[in-house]
Parts: sequence; structure tokens; C-alpha cells
Amino acid sequence: MSDPAATPRLDNDIDQRIVSALAADGRTTLATLATLTGLSTSAVQSRVQRLEQRGVITGYRAVIDPQAVGLPVSAFLEISALDPASVGDLGARLDAYPEIESCYAISGDAGHLAVARVATTADLAELLVRLRTSLPAQVRATIVLRTLFEARPLTRSA
Repeated sequence: MSDPAATPRLDNDIDQRIVSALAADGRTTLATLATLTGLSTSAVQSRVQRLEQRGVITGYRAVIDPQAVGLPVSAFLEISALDPASVGDLGARLDAYPEIESCYAISGDAGHLAVARVATTADLAELLVRLRTSLPAQVRATIVLRTLFEARPLTRSA
């Protein structure tokens, strides 16, 4: 787990407004951010650069519709290492599978939770066979029937 003292923090309300606007739309212009914050464009640019350097803003990316790129089937994979000694490299080994979109070390019965995206349930079955035969782990899949929401912009809770 990361050290909370080392975690980047927002300095003030202006930084929070900048981060919230960029989280909602990563293509928000500096001019729009300047209007939103009441700062000059150059002052906003300096703040954005500082937020990037401090690791508050870690990147910008397009949000892609999985169905539009031929990956309509999503599944949550619960992965439990069979050998406690293999837990350490499990994340790196899972990273080698392009079907796995994200992976988390979790508490509970399974040590890891991954999200896989594939074209068909047959592709999911094939991925599960590959995982089960190559990893020292038990793998359980739960297929997503419908996504209600995901990848919401991060905001502070009230």
C-alpha cells in the first residue's frame, strides 16, 4: 500500500476545479480553465504543469466504447494464487495478457481482481483456459451482463 504522506494532494480549491474540469473532459482548453478559475491562461498552464509534475494528473486518454472496437464481453476475474510464494509476480504475469484491461490486488478470498474484455464468450473461455494452464492460480470469471456506469471522473465527496 502507498504511503499516504507521499500521495500527491491538491493544494487548494483552484487546483480542485482544474482537476475536476480535466477529469470530466481531458480536452478542456487552457482558456476554458482560465475562465472557470478566474486566472490567466498562463497561470492555469503553470498550475496544470505543476499538477502533472506532482503526479496529481497522471495522463490524458480517450475513453473508448468497448463495443465500438469489437470487445463487447466484459468479465471480472477473481484470481487466487495456489502457492503463496507466487503472489508477488502474479500482477506482472497477468500484465502479459492483452485481454486484461486492469488488475487489482485485493483483500478477501481472491488475492487479485482483474477486468477482461473480449469479443465473444468463446474468447473468454479460451482466455480462462490459458490463464488456468499457465498460472499457479485458481481463476473464477463473472460475466458482466450490463454496465450501469464506469470510469466516472474523480471528484471529492461532499
